[in-house]
Amino acid sequence: MPLAEHLRELRSRLSKAVVAIVVVTIGAVFFSEELMDFLAAPVPICEDGFAQSRGGNCAVLSFNTLTSPFTVTVKVSLMAGLIIASPVWLYQLWAFVAPGLHQHERKYTYAFVAAAVPLFVGGAALAYVVLPVSVQVLLSLTPDVASNMLTLDDVLDFTVRMVLIFGLAFELPLLLIMLNMVGVVTGKRMAGWWRGVVMGVFVFGAVATPTTDPVGMIALSGPIVVLFFLAVGFSILNDKRRARKNKDAALSDDEASELDLTPEPIEGTEPVAVAPVLPEQAGGGRAELPGRVNGYDDVT
Repeated sequence: MPLAEHLRELRSRLSKAVVAIVVVTIGAVFFSEELMDFLAAPVPICEDGFAQSRGGNCAVLSFNTLTSPFTVTVKVSLMAGLIIASPVWLYQLWAFVAPGLHQHERKYTYAFVAAAVPLFVGGAALAYVVLPVSVQVLLSLTPDVASNMLTLDDVLDFTVRMVLIFGLAFELPLLLIMLNMVGVVTGKRMAGWWRGVVMGVFVFGAVATPTTDPVGMIALSGPIVVLFFLAVGFSILNDKRRARKNKDAALSDDEASELDLTPEPIEGTEPVAVAPVLPEQAGGGRAELPGRVNGYDDVT
């Protein structure tokens, strides 16, 4: 396909994806209040106002600017449009890329997507379960003389960040498996990294989670460590399977493998008849050169 055709196809795919996102976003505007309630549910709301919020028992949600209700509504609706319309724009992306992939590359892509979606959903669900506990821990640090007044924009950003961080972090073991499948890293080497990986995961959990409390750190780091060891086990089994199919696996690096030099027929071609070589004939009392009869070659 010429470059101009590729650009036209890309424009068509992008147009369909954008239309799907815009349509879903407009529909989500009518349910923006329900979406805000869902995202703000982990925060305990004070029903009696600031008097009840003293000491960090609960919080009061508010808007701090005149345009905040509009911007928050647009932000929540657009986020819902991106998530709900994801099957459409992901399919458009795949339809543009897939013709340039080989069959085995498509197979790996299907397996990657089939595993990536449940892992991301599981991480997002875990984040939503951990959020109420983390929020309560943070609010409990409020002294008795103070009250908590949180802006709804900050609460929504906080919730979305937690969901995205948990969901994306759960993709790390899948990335290691993909690297092992393409031969970049072995399971044995990954197993040797376990001390550094465990330490790094807990440091990442402490820095990445916006809650900055031990509950969120442990809730994020613990499942990732378990998934890492599962990825190491899968990679070791995959390496053993690959070694059984490799005939040269037992050879050392400086040892050459045996080569089979027996010619094989090429598929789809007819065997070519080889002209017989003239036998050597003795005559004239003089030595004949190979391929000559009575001093003459096969042409003369």
